[in-house]
Amino acid sequence: MDRDEIFTKIQEVLVDALAVDEDEVTMTATLFGDLGAESIDVLDIAFKLEQAFGFKIAQGELFPEGVMNDPEYVAEGKVTEKGLAELQGKMPHFDLDALKDDPRLETIQNIFTVETLVRFVEHKLAKA
Repeated sequence: MDRDEIFTKIQEVLVDALAVDEDEVTMTATLFGDLGAESIDVLDIAFKLEQAFGFKIAQGELFPEGVMNDPEYVAEGKVTEKGLAELQGKMPHFDLDALKDDPRLETIQNIFTVETLVRFVEHKLAKA
């Protein structure tokens, strides 16, 4: 499956899960900011990705869990170097450059893009 096919399936998943228009789902669109996803939507998106691509997504594999509540990883509203390393290790499909430049917790929502999902699926399919 090539990148365009993956993107098209993800676009369908997000249109269904988030009730957005197809033209809103671009590679650079952020899930939470541009597409209006909420934390409850994460489960639905993960489930629909599993159905669309035929693989299982372990809890915490697609989106980080617990990292943002750990004082070793977050201090004074910012992700620490150890936190960045933990995120990169758990989620190699994320582009963390923006978070490295601006480690405020608010920046994390901006790294959840459609392209992130495409890279995640590419990674999962390559391992299968």
